[in-house]
Formats: sequence, structure tokens, C-alpha cells
Amino acid sequence: MDTNSNTDELVLVTGGAGFIAVHCILQLLNAGHRVRATLRDLNREAVVRSMLREGGVEAGERLTFIQADLSSDAHWKEAVKDCAYVLHVASPTPKLNFKHEDEMIIPAREGVLRVLRASRDAGIKRVVLTSAIGAIVYGHPKQTTPYDETVWTDTTHAPAYQKSKTLAERAAWEFIEREGGKLELSVVNPAAVMGPVLGPDYSHSIYLIKNLLTGKMAGCPKINSCFVDVRDVADLHLRAMLDLKAKGERFIATGGESIWLVEVAKILKAHLGNKADKVKAMQLPNTVLRIAALKDPMVKSMVPLLGTPMNLTSAKAIELLGWSPRSSKEAILAAAESLIRLNLL
Repeated sequence: MDTNSNTDELVLVTGGAGFIAVHCILQLLNAGHRVRATLRDLNREAVVRSMLREGGVEAGERLTFIQADLSSDAHWKEAVKDCAYVLHVASPTPKLNFKHEDEMIIPAREGVLRVLRASRDAGIKRVVLTSAIGAIVYGHPKQTTPYDETVWTDTTHAPAYQKSKTLAERAAWEFIEREGGKLELSVVNPAAVMGPVLGPDYSHSIYLIKNLLTGKMAGCPKINSCFVDVRDVADLHLRAMLDLKAKGERFIATGGESIWLVEVAKILKAHLGNKADKVKAMQLPNTVLRIAALKDPMVKSMVPLLGTPMNLTSAKAIELLGWSPRSSKEAILAAAESLIRLNLL
């Protein structure tokens, strides 16, 4: 890997209590970096340190925290001070009961611009932005060829959360082009993030596994998705941060070809024995989901995906950066086993 770094450099990780962020912090510390993490509430520091211990790292003084919120200019100048890189992982999570989509779009876009402005002014080398496949796969006619990084979501036909991810990433690229100065940008677009949970904070994708294991799902809607292990997402962030070839590039993160949700349920039943007794590995008729969507906003956002292939390729990250992800099956089972082990069901 062609790098522009020495390992002792200080790295800022935004949204330090988040699922992907904690795994990024773990890998940065293991690689010898010092880390500063932003939290909206500094009372969360103990939770983050506990999750890192679950991941095998006692961070000590090599990890510090600063209070900063994406919705405010306060403290971002101090947050980026003396850092060499920024991993901008923080993003507003999906809101279910929003009155207007701008409740998600504005914080996501303005938050990205706050971080980029502060990074440029502080002389940061490179920002790695955590985007999502939501910025790629929505609003297109059905296609059988895998989506790659050249594709962008059509925001006229995207749910609010995916629209917010798309517009925030577009705003980031436009900022770099127009007023970024010497600041470099790389972007990681993960598929549904699985892998080992370290504590009570985990990605909304993992609720799928939780709902299957607890029997909350009466069956599996005909939805297709790619999956990726959070450890590999963190690894790709570090590669995108350090590798000279990652400058100005976006990278899809998937652990393989897309699979239908009923296959996810079958993986759990095949490998978890009686711990998967409540999993219902049967296909639900589309009408069931359409009826549930009338009352549940989260379900409503899934309706456009019914029966739609959502295959993606990570060939770019694999070929350009030497990234080598775990399989989707391994990522799914790691999520399930950690939920069981930590009594989080």
C-alpha cells in the first residue's frame, strides 16, 4: 500500500460511539495511531471505552474525547486541531417519525460541510467520509449487472434517509472541488453493515438479525441486499485514509454478491442450532409488507425494494487498495453470535 503517513499521527473520528466508528477506533489504535473522538454527550465516554475493551483494546491515554455536534459550529476547530486525518463517520440515523425529509437532509449535509471546512482550515491531509450504498442504488430501473461507484442514487425517487446520504456525499465532493484547497477526500459506501456487536450501539442493519432471532419477523419480505462485516468496513476506512491511490475516490464495501432476506434466515437456522428456533425462514407475500407499510414508516421505505436485485461490486476496493473482505455469511453469523453472547436480544 502506498501511504502518506507515519502511524503515530493523531486521527479524528466523528460520532465516536457509533457502531462503525468504534470499530474504526479499534483498528486505528491497533495500528499505532492516536485517536480523538467526537461525542455529542461526553457521558458516553465510558460506554465507548467499554466497547473497545470488548474488542480487546484498553485505549488509555491514546484515546481522547471532545464534545461536538454536527448541528453546531461549536468545538469543531478544537476537534480537528493537530490531527493528520479525519474519519467522518457520524451521520444522523434514520428517523421514523419525521414531518419533513429536511429533518434528515439538512443535518447530514450541513454536518459534512462543517467537518470539511474545519478540516481544510486546520490543514488536515485527508478526510474519509462514511457514505452508504443508499447514495448509489435507489431510483434506477431494475438492473442485473452489479452497481459500481460510477452510479448515483436518483434523489427524485429515493426515501428520505437515502436521499440525505446522497445529498451529503454530493455536497462533500462539490466542496472539495470548489473550495477544498489542499484537502483530500475519499468516500466509503458500505452495504448493510453486519459483524460483531461490541455493546448496545450498533447499526440499524443489525436490527434485521435481532428481529429474526427474536421471532419479531413473521417471515422474510422479498428484499435483496448486499452485506459487509463492520471489521472490513473499518479496514477499508484505514486503507482509504492512508493509500495515495484512494485520493478523490469512492469505494463500495460489500462482502460478496447480494442475497435475499430468506437466505439470511436460512444461514441463521443452519448454523445457530436451537438459538435460531424463532427464526422464520419463509418468504412473505409482497401484499403483507404493503399492508404493514400503511402503519410503519420504516416498512414503507422498504416497499420500493420489493423484488428488486440490489447487487453491488467491491472490485475497485479489492483491486486498487488490496482490500479483502469476509464473506456475507461470516458477517451475518458474527452479528448474530455477538448479539447472543452479549445478551442483547
